[in-house]
Amino acid sequence: MTALVIAEHDNATVKGATLNTVTAAAQCGGEVHVLIAGHNAGPAAAAAAQIAGVSKVIHADAEYLAHGLAENMAAQVLAIASNYSHILFPATASGKNIAPRVAAQLDVGQISDITKVIAADTFERPIYAGNAIATVQSMDATKVITVRTTGFDPAAATGGSAAVETQAVQADSGKSTFLGSEIAKSDRPELTAAKIIVSGGRALGSAEKFNEVMTPLADKLGAALGASRAAVDAGYAPNDWQVGQTGKIVAPQLYVACGISGAIQHLAGMKDSKVIVAINKDPEAPIFSVADYGLEADLFTAVPELTKAL
Repeated sequence: MTALVIAEHDNATVKGATLNTVTAAAQCGGEVHVLIAGHNAGPAAAAAAQIAGVSKVIHADAEYLAHGLAENMAAQVLAIASNYSHILFPATASGKNIAPRVAAQLDVGQISDITKVIAADTFERPIYAGNAIATVQSMDATKVITVRTTGFDPAAATGGSAAVETQAVQADSGKSTFLGSEIAKSDRPELTAAKIIVSGGRALGSAEKFNEVMTPLADKLGAALGASRAAVDAGYAPNDWQVGQTGKIVAPQLYVACGISGAIQHLAGMKDSKVIVAINKDPEAPIFSVADYGLEADLFTAVPELTKAL
């Protein structure tokens, strides 16, 4: 058995989600190969070769692979799919875009969002917003899997010495074209990779208050800023800060939830955090059921005092 990980990268470096996916692939048994498909992506292929546990890196390079368009990426995967028993993608926007196309073309069922490998054919995945865990067994010859990265520790980014093999590129599908992107720039850590996250909820009342109360705390802790769906919908915080089932799934070392009641939708996105601190004036707030430390207090008083004490 050999597993293929479809790397997420920016043509220069390999993104963190790939490291977690390599760990999941290693648990499936057998060798782990990594596909780097991009444009001028030699540095990313070299970085992938350094990942501990990877025995081969397959490098496909073409201009139309630069931005990971799903149609072209799926074609590259399908060209070598017959060599693998498991094909794994990070359960990110990119992975979720490509994996179903591969599964459909192979006529197999996709196994989505796994959080644990029980055996080579048996996996755990959360359902009902994480309120239940399903054990899924697949009899398909090729398992097409997306990996919830918070469920697996990242593989070491250094220490490996995999061979890099060049793969012939598939023709451009011509079905989609990359027009451009608007990348939000921030001095803060990226939300899904941050070790500390400070999140605010609807209780903050306005974008001005969100910034006034939450930003100093995040600055003191060197934390990424997050928000509940309610806060994002109310316009207090930008979309890319949303933590939850329909936002970003995070598992930092420390998660500080301020004025967040803890609806199922939000808990699904952060309850795997190592330490959860909740500040809320409602003693019945569901967030306290998952918090390691809870403070029943008005956040407008407690958060500035906490910031001052740090």
